[in-house]
Amino acid sequence: MKKFLLLFSLLFPFTSSLLPARAQGWPSDYEGVMLQGFYWDGFSDSRWNVLTKQADELSRYFTLVWIPQSGNCDGQSMGYNPKYYFDQNSTFGTEKELRTLISTFKQKGIGTIADVVINHRQNLSNWVDFPAETYKGVTYQMLSTDICSDDDGGKCKQWADQNGYKLSSNKDSGEGWDGMRDLDHASTNVQKCINAYEDYLLNDLGYAGFRYDVAKGFAAKYFGQYNATAKPLFSVGEVWDSNQTIKNWIDGTKVDGVSQSAAFDFQFRYLVRDAINGNNWSKLAGTNTLVGTPDYRRYSVTFVENHDTENRGPGAEQDPIKADTLAANAIMLALPGTPCIFLKHWMACKHDLKLMIEARHLVGITNTTTYNSMASKAEYYVARVKGRQEGQYLLAVVGKTPWAYTAPEGYKELCSGHHWRYLVSESVDTKGWDATVQRIEEETKAENQEDPEFTPHTATIYVRSEVSGWSNMNFYTWDSNNNTQQNGNWPGSRITATKEIDGKTWYYATYDIPTSKYYVNFVFSTGTGSPQSVDVTGVSEDRFFVITNQQSGGKYVVEDVSDATGITIPLVGIENNSAVYDLQGRRLNNASATGHQGIYINNGKKIVR
Repeated sequence: MKKFLLLFSLLFPFTSSLLPARAQGWPSDYEGVMLQGFYWDGFSDSRWNVLTKQADELSRYFTLVWIPQSGNCDGQSMGYNPKYYFDQNSTFGTEKELRTLISTFKQKGIGTIADVVINHRQNLSNWVDFPAETYKGVTYQMLSTDICSDDDGGKCKQWADQNGYKLSSNKDSGEGWDGMRDLDHASTNVQKCINAYEDYLLNDLGYAGFRYDVAKGFAAKYFGQYNATAKPLFSVGEVWDSNQTIKNWIDGTKVDGVSQSAAFDFQFRYLVRDAINGNNWSKLAGTNTLVGTPDYRRYSVTFVENHDTENRGPGAEQDPIKADTLAANAIMLALPGTPCIFLKHWMACKHDLKLMIEARHLVGITNTTTYNSMASKAEYYVARVKGRQEGQYLLAVVGKTPWAYTAPEGYKELCSGHHWRYLVSESVDTKGWDATVQRIEEETKAENQEDPEFTPHTATIYVRSEVSGWSNMNFYTWDSNNNTQQNGNWPGSRITATKEIDGKTWYYATYDIPTSKYYVNFVFSTGTGSPQSVDVTGVSEDRFFVITNQQSGGKYVVEDVSDATGITIPLVGIENNSAVYDLQGRRLNNASATGHQGIYINNGKKIVR
């Protein structure tokens, strides 16, 4: 239902008025929905070029997409061990690909939210050395004196004293975090570096706003100062704590009496989790949340799961919502605040989530909308949410038995799914709703269909190692269907096939790629599985991988050199008068006429020219 024109290059159509030049923490009366565009270790699904391809679809439902920290962390990383600020070549793609993502999103009306990790920073080679980076002719470098005096419980100071370095005289202004250097944000040099970095994110790369990691890590006033200088349109802090602590943090960001940031509504998330996991939906009536507090709901960014709370595997310490993902999202998308949908939920439940988002926009629910509880039982919960116009309401019914609720007169069914129902008051204009539902059905059908231009093919994976002593090669694989038995149990199969290419020996194996949505993932190792590489994911075409000497988390980093010059394989001829395809399955008139080197498919064979 995004029918509004983009005005003055502002990206955000679901607002009641044009945004001011500087949003105050988070715009008031905001109608947009946000997507967390990643999950933990979701390296293949959140690559910049993968997200860019989804811009058309995402723009129909989201006005904001929060992406992973995009700076170079010197190895495969989710981005929470920041090392470089102005080098934006990361695990998720190159700087060029990042710029393409942000600009494409902007053209489609989506604002990109940067994950800003400035509580701590990774060093180069010892406890206190940081990289020097030059941007626009100015060199920025943090010093040992920019590290809090009580970093790592005093361990850093002990090392510094023994090795002739000085730390800051200031203790950490927030909660400490052992693992990397906690920065002293009272330092003018730290402030200079952060201000330049945030200016670069907004005004060079083109981000629309910030998501602040570990927002309890230093005093809230510094977040306010940074935002007052950078002027992001959107800012949200991760304050993982009680409702009162979160409200205190929002107040603490005030500059000239105005809060400079919103915050994630953790206590709303816990209400939803406890209601579902405890099978007691009456818990949703609780109001000890940001969204349940009228003066703070504008600053509430609601969510029901994220990369930290999801279950990452057996024995994980996280506390995921164990069932009823749809119901959890249904109550979130019906209430005020700015809802933030988790990428895994979006990928698994698009059909229902699209209906919920469209219903939200149909009624006109914003981040400052009012609501009240209509029914609160162990079996179900009902919220009545005021719409854009006087007398217009949405009833959100969630629980194990939502159909047991009888709505009062004057309401009609709009849409429903497993353990959720949306009803709207008769005064809501639903003339175009059937067309909206039909469009969503067509989108769902199209997504489930195979790409008609795709041609099944094989992918040959070439690997060599630069690690000393790596004398043989194992491939351990699993595919997009989570089949882990392609090459046997860990450490997979010993690969013996080799090919000499430009004087180097490459191990290789070939895999069938039967559909456009199919891909293979790898871990490369030697011996009985140690040492091993990091995960290499999302492979569906011929690739050349080099296992480098660089490590990340004790695993060797893999570099994709498929596009590097100097890798040539003897040309196999193309059979005359036969179809030729590229690796995306697109038919070409004649591969020899393309004028480009590359890998093609001809009569079921790989042609390398």
